[in-house]
Amino acid sequence: MIYSLRGTLLFVDTGSLVIECGGVGYKCLTTLNTLSSLPQKGNEVFIYTYMNVKEDAVELFGFSDQEELECFKLITSVNGVGPKIGLAILSDFTPDKVRLYIATGDSKALTRATGVGAKLAQRIVLELKDKVGKTIGDSVAVTTSDFSDTASHSKAGEAVFALVSLGYSKSEASLAVGRVDQSLQVEDMIKQALKILAGQVL
Repeated sequence: MIYSLRGTLLFVDTGSLVIECGGVGYKCLTTLNTLSSLPQKGNEVFIYTYMNVKEDAVELFGFSDQEELECFKLITSVNGVGPKIGLAILSDFTPDKVRLYIATGDSKALTRATGVGAKLAQRIVLELKDKVGKTIGDSVAVTTSDFSDTASHSKAGEAVFALVSLGYSKSEASLAVGRVDQSLQVEDMIKQALKILAGQVL
């Protein structure tokens, strides 16, 4: 299994890149998000990889960071979801947004990715919601605990901080929290704000 590649970036097109390592050029299929982060051709580049072995082909996929790689593996673990769909989803959304849509059950948002129909999006959400929801819930629990002993922070401030830790900008988080019932407990405020953010056109 090839875990990663470091070498010279030789070629880039709309869905792949080629890295030369030790005189050998490795072609990797990839996402638009990874392509947008690459340096100019001829420069050194490092990517994480995933190898998919089929009966008639061996495909190599490349990602700019481990978060995108892990999200790709998560998406393609769903029955009937192949690498092409995984790349399409991660070309339109960041890993944080993908996990958010899944955790909040927003299958409609996923249909904005090329090739993802309503039924497929619903299957992805159904199979991954519990797993992704637990991960986000753990992150929120850890984040909010940072404020538990600090009386000067309001519940809204704690909720905003938690959302920022999940990848949102402070302005996005503040606007969302401002729209929820301020009498709610912090974790409920976060859940309601996540639903508001998931419903936005991003």
